[in-house]
Amino acid sequence: MAKVLVVYHTQTGNTEKLALAVKEGLESCGIEVILKKASEADLADLLSSDGYCFGTPDYFSYMAGALKDFFDRTCYPSEGKITNRAYVCFVSHGGGGKAVTSLEKMAERFKLRQIAKPLLVEGRPKKEDLEKAKELGKKLAKAII
Repeated sequence: MAKVLVVYHTQTGNTEKLALAVKEGLESCGIEVILKKASEADLADLLSSDGYCFGTPDYFSYMAGALKDFFDRTCYPSEGKITNRAYVCFVSHGGGGKAVTSLEKMAERFKLRQIAKPLLVEGRPKKEDLEKAKELGKKLAKAII
């Protein structure tokens, strides 16, 4: 069974709601999901997964520090071991959404393959935002099955 790591940071719960919706979309396609906050995710989670979903709030046009810390801890030890694996990402924001650029640059550093446009959600996720997050999970599932 294919496995996806959904790693995210949240303070208000908005990003977590989106992460849970992505998880639901993945599981509806038969994917095993490792859902972890960035501070709890580690190298073993990264290496054991076939694909990834990264979620973050937008803080000053950059990803959350906790997610950056996850990337810092796993970058060199995973070098050359996860090349070309599929990923998607999403950003919750209050009107900017520019943190997506930092996520995409990090994924480039890891040599990951983006398989769908990033999902940008302003404010508290609405029903349609959660549906888009589920669809994002389904797109990732189809790319790795």
